[in-house]
Amino acid sequence: MKKLLTASLLAAAISGMSVQAQQTIDNPMTQAMLEVYASELAANPRNAEIYLRRANEYYKFNQYLRALADVDKTLEYAPESNRDLRFQAYMLRADIYQMLGKHQQALDDFSAALKLDSTSFMALYQKANEEYELGDYQAAKYDYTRLRSLHPRSVEALTGLARVAVKENNLGLASEYMDGAVEMMSADSDIYIRRASVRKMQGNNTGAVEDLLMAISIDNNSRAFQELIDMANDDYPAVITGLSTSISYAPQQGMLYYIRAFIAQAHEHYVTALADYRKLIDQNMYDYAGLYNSMAQCQLALCRYPQALDNVSHAVMMDPANGEFYITRARILYAQGKNTEALAALKDAEIRGISSDRLQVVKALVKYSEGDYNAANDIYAAMTIDNPDVMQNYIYRAWVLVDGMKDATSARPLYNRVVSMTAPTDDEDSKVLFPGLAAIRSYRGFALLFSGDKTAAVKWADDLCRNFKDTDGSLNFTAACLYAQASALPALSKEEKAELTDKGFKALEKALQLGYGNLYELTTVDTGRVSLAPLRSDTRFNDMIARYSHLFE
Repeated sequence: MKKLLTASLLAAAISGMSVQAQQTIDNPMTQAMLEVYASELAANPRNAEIYLRRANEYYKFNQYLRALADVDKTLEYAPESNRDLRFQAYMLRADIYQMLGKHQQALDDFSAALKLDSTSFMALYQKANEEYELGDYQAAKYDYTRLRSLHPRSVEALTGLARVAVKENNLGLASEYMDGAVEMMSADSDIYIRRASVRKMQGNNTGAVEDLLMAISIDNNSRAFQELIDMANDDYPAVITGLSTSISYAPQQGMLYYIRAFIAQAHEHYVTALADYRKLIDQNMYDYAGLYNSMAQCQLALCRYPQALDNVSHAVMMDPANGEFYITRARILYAQGKNTEALAALKDAEIRGISSDRLQVVKALVKYSEGDYNAANDIYAAMTIDNPDVMQNYIYRAWVLVDGMKDATSARPLYNRVVSMTAPTDDEDSKVLFPGLAAIRSYRGFALLFSGDKTAAVKWADDLCRNFKDTDGSLNFTAACLYAQASALPALSKEEKAELTDKGFKALEKALQLGYGNLYELTTVDTGRVSLAPLRSDTRFNDMIARYSHLFE
């Protein structure tokens, strides 16, 4: 889902940075270095220093288990007299344990490192952090205080003390600590991110947004962008309120309008997004091709197809080499039923080097619309192989098999696989089950429904509405789709059908109350049978859409 994929794009759009591919461990230089280490260890298998160097290399590329094995060898072979080497090994192993979520082991190693170098700022700081993570707030407070006494201008110590103060319900003291930290480093963007994290702990999300925007204004801090996106997923109204407040103070800052539009678009609030994009252009704040493409995407979601096509054509005229614009054009043409033109636009995207899942999804939809079910099935089959953790691909492929190819037998294993892959487990990492957005992306309820377990499917939708906070309407929209599809099952009694239909409309109204504004999804889409289609023939549907017309006009 696009909500989970927007932060890097937002940062790139505003800062003008190009997104570069991160080097992997397979790059030739790294492989050559690893070969050298291997040959040196073959010659001297007890060389502790080489094990540590290789461990650092593995760690750099997130190869934590390999790094852990090598650092264990370092500590096995490093003499007790080589305190510096052993200190480095303990620090690295503690970092690895942190990345693996093993906080007690990390704490033990940071403590061991401190015994070797009692003056180490980082060892003491990380020891306090691990004590905090383990819930030993008194020990953490003691070590943060000790850190502050050794380094009076340490914002790390102040941040740690502030976090402990929140846990002790001393919110005023927490604010004093963080205000003092900001005063010491007011020109550093990171300190505002730190204060934002403490403000979130205090429940002051609007204040946290203001801090993140301050960090962005200083140096386009990419971490601040990510924090802002994450906050919007958790508390969309607070983010929009914070942005609107900042805009009221700085009405000529185009960046703020862009961020607000970008986040609103990601959360299905298209009228709001479109107004901000237009303002940027009309008042000459920004004028680049991507803005017109974004406007076209919003207009597609609002079923304003001619205007959408005009804007994406303008984007293509400004930057004809950008293949993403042709995908937007194809989506608009497909929505208009112009399949031949849509395929031509996708071909233009491919010519410009685009072969993304976004392109393949549109191509599959066009092929399905043309009745070429074999081609659509082949596309989704390839996508399940390339991205086996994306549940949507299994659901869509099963839909093609059932509704297009009339092959329900082949579809059943796909639904069963989704059910199996999204089943909750008892291990510690799954205590929360799924966060709200992840629950939507699991498609679990639809897989349960279409594999024959209506009771479990309806419970999934009930839990979706009850257990997760819906701040933008997406959760309730998804539940409404599930109830709608369940109400269309052929074996239902009249009473069951009426009950599920009513639940569908109740969830739909809640989604609209929260501002869910994707008119295209509401009124037109039936992809994968993850849609409101069975409700659209009910007179209540058009009445409800009309009552919330302000979301689409």
